[in-house]
Amino acid sequence: MENSKMTVEKLSHEAHSGWYKVQYATKEAQEKAIADWRYDQDNRTINHWIHKRLLELVNPLLIEPKSWLTVGDGYGFDANFFYTKGLDVTATDISDTFLPLSQQEGLFEKYAVENAEKLSFEDNTYDYIFCKEAYHHFPRPYMAVYEMLRVAKEGVILVEPHDPISKMPFLLALRNIFDRFDTSLLQKYWKNRYSFEAVGNYVFKLSEREMDKLANGIGMPMVAFKGINNNYYNAAAAHEKADDSSAAFRKIKRKLRIHNLLSKFSLMPTQVLCAVIFKKRPSDRVMAALEKDGFQIHIFPPNPYAKKGP
Repeated sequence: MENSKMTVEKLSHEAHSGWYKVQYATKEAQEKAIADWRYDQDNRTINHWIHKRLLELVNPLLIEPKSWLTVGDGYGFDANFFYTKGLDVTATDISDTFLPLSQQEGLFEKYAVENAEKLSFEDNTYDYIFCKEAYHHFPRPYMAVYEMLRVAKEGVILVEPHDPISKMPFLLALRNIFDRFDTSLLQKYWKNRYSFEAVGNYVFKLSEREMDKLANGIGMPMVAFKGINNNYYNAAAAHEKADDSSAAFRKIKRKLRIHNLLSKFSLMPTQVLCAVIFKKRPSDRVMAALEKDGFQIHIFPPNPYAKKGP
């Protein structure tokens, strides 16, 4: 059993490491991917708008100059977000396909090829670690979170699909009723209840409760959460302008208004969750910025049984 598990983990690491080489087999294809990204940036396309909304979830933390590490940042585009703001940032990914080229293209200055589950950096090397849409690819994501917390001084930011059951009491109740009679019955209708990638790893989604338990269990002082609706990617319209000149973007805005209303009244969960696990309580300025930006803050009581120093 152990050998089988290790094989799956190794295959997952190797598959994710080699994915970019498969998708972008030539340097021309890699250069085109960066050129397409630059086009989206320059022309403020729908694709750019979608990714920018995810990146801007960290804005409350940017009011103070800090050092950043991006994890699972295959193209280095996340690092560029921090780099263009004049911040000290290092891009990392398990693949070395794009990062050297992106560095040459001036997207950032520093990068390292890293496995998120076993980072090579010393403890407390970077103030913040940012991991966007990569957590669900890790075969052992909690191990990666522990590693990121080890390397971070102040906190770790995860941006991932939101686990729907955590915010839908009706779905939870339905699951409990179905499972009393047949634990496989609900799976006939809820097809992605258990999701796996082709390389073998389980697809983890984020929930507030899971992150609360993870952080509180290892003595972190607080977490902060913010959800947004953002799943509006459409390959056919990705490079259209994100303004009212585009019928596709007008349609996205209508959907967004409806989804935001449903989320506001707890009729549907937000599609994306940003979870910030803090290693220490941030400054009053950052706390105020988080609250103003709509983050829900959970401050944990101290563990009364934790060992105290001499």
